[in-house]
Amino acid sequence: MRKYIFLLLLGLISVLGCELSTQANPTLQLGLPIDCTLGNDCFVLLYPDRDPGPEAVDFGCGRMTYDGHKGTDFAIPDEQVMAEGVKVKAAAAGKVLRTRNNIRDRRIQNQTQTDAVEGMECGNGVVIEHDENWQTQYCHLRKGSVLVQPGDKVKEGTPLGLVGTSGKASFPHVHLSVRYQDQVVDPFVGPEAPSGCQGSKSPLWKTALSYQSTGLIRAGFATQLPELEQLWDGEFKDQVLPVDSPALVFWVHTYGMLKGDQERLQIRDPQGKIVAQFNRTVSESQKVWTRSLGKKGTKHPLIPGQWSGRYQLIRDQKTIIDHEADVLLQ
Repeated sequence: MRKYIFLLLLGLISVLGCELSTQANPTLQLGLPIDCTLGNDCFVLLYPDRDPGPEAVDFGCGRMTYDGHKGTDFAIPDEQVMAEGVKVKAAAAGKVLRTRNNIRDRRIQNQTQTDAVEGMECGNGVVIEHDENWQTQYCHLRKGSVLVQPGDKVKEGTPLGLVGTSGKASFPHVHLSVRYQDQVVDPFVGPEAPSGCQGSKSPLWKTALSYQSTGLIRAGFATQLPELEQLWDGEFKDQVLPVDSPALVFWVHTYGMLKGDQERLQIRDPQGKIVAQFNRTVSESQKVWTRSLGKKGTKHPLIPGQWSGRYQLIRDQKTIIDHEADVLLQ
């Protein structure tokens, strides 16, 4: 009897021109929007904010975001790398909807500069329409570098322009926003994930991107204490320094520091002797951080040869950064 009723219902559906179907939620598959190797010559500095209120939390339950941040920031180490040219790529195939290409590159450092880009926070950018009501947006591209026009069809990996600092950008990066049916989607969790960071995750990335809330941007030596803005400029890349310098400074540029982290820095001379070191507890969490350790060359002149610096970051008794750098004094 039940079988008969089921067959009758199927017949009615056929007569009425209906069909039985189950439509899965459409999913956009994304490649990297930047031509680099994550963890080597680029890194994710900021993730989308998953807190619906005034607080901010990223998908990994960390703090590498800010209130209302709607995209993923793929950053490069400094503006010297930016000047060499790092490609921004289409993360998926689609059609270009909008572009902008005439905004100057300038790292935002104060409120006056922020006010000057009101309404143009994305800077130079590209918006691409994909199938099933998906869109991707690429922001902060270098002025004059945009290679596509509205109406152009692109494939995954098609060059769109170069990484820049146009719009509301305080460091060189490409900001990728993903939208489905005009709603922002965090590509690390997918469109069905609830607010917060504890729910189920269905990432959109074709190749899994691991969550890294803390890392090293770069490190090196200088003859003076570097300022953060000088590091973003790309200064202090010398591999050889004068032996008669007034000081030798080992510096590191990092991101994702947490209150309570332990930092260890040391400098060794060419004979392998530790000539400067310190251990310090981070007193306040910081999204971007710089730390320096120096050896004066006045009272006891620096000796020629290969000097080395080592930086370690320990969190909960686990070493998460261990980096060494060298410089030649001659």
